Amino acid sequence: MANDQLGYDDTPYLPHVDYRVHDPERPQPPVVDPGEPVTNDPPEDATVLLGESGAAGWTHTDGRELEWRIDDGVFEVEPGSGDVRTEAAFGDCQLHLEWATPEEREGSSQGIGNSGVFLMDLYEIQVLDNYENPTYADGYAGAVYGQHPPLVNACRPSGEWQSYDIVWNAPRFDDDELAEPATVTVLHNGVVIQHATEVLGTTGHRTLPEYEPHPSEGHLRLQDHGDRVRFRNVWYREL
Repeated sequence: MANDQLGYDDTPYLPHVDYRVHDPERPQPPVVDPGEPVTNDPPEDATVLLGESGAAGWTHTDGRELEWRIDDGVFEVEPGSGDVRTEAAFGDCQLHLEWATPEEREGSSQGIGNSGVFLMDLYEIQVLDNYENPTYADGYAGAVYGQHPPLVNACRPSGEWQSYDIVWNAPRFDDDELAEPATVTVLHNGVVIQHATEVLGTTGHRTLPEYEPHPSEGHLRLQDHGDRVRFRNVWYREL
């Protein structure tokens, strides 16, 4: 059951805390002002995935040609067209990207500026407009979705560009057994919001995360959740 759009009271309990998945009683991340906008040009050893030269090397997840809008290095979700992902696959990495939710907004909670950054096509860092917009704690912008809320809410106002800097350590498997879980560090607008956070498994909605064996490299996926979220300046460095 939903609780005023701020979560669910009929989901399973997470193994690492005394809260349910998307628990409405889980404390909200405190709000911080992130200061002046931060942007990062790609370092010389980076692989640029989205920049001034366009969005070459991206397709929809079913292989279709892109239906998302691309203009002057800015990617915009075309609602209903489906998620997109890179042709490139990589594992441990430093990833930078910038995103902006629509300036005009309607609705509340998960219904405003919703998208997601899926590392290795499986593990989601949430994108959401949480400027003066509360939601369930593990669904905030910068959350490891359904698992770990961000340490703070560092969102800028609707329509403004925001940045994620992500250090990703992929999980390790020994045959079909998990040998080492993934960890992730995330900076949102230059503010640390995940610090060497242990990922509990692949992303789901209202379900417990769990690991399934997969290759050591995977694609970067951006989510179509029905909102015209924009992305720009996406690059990574393999670690």
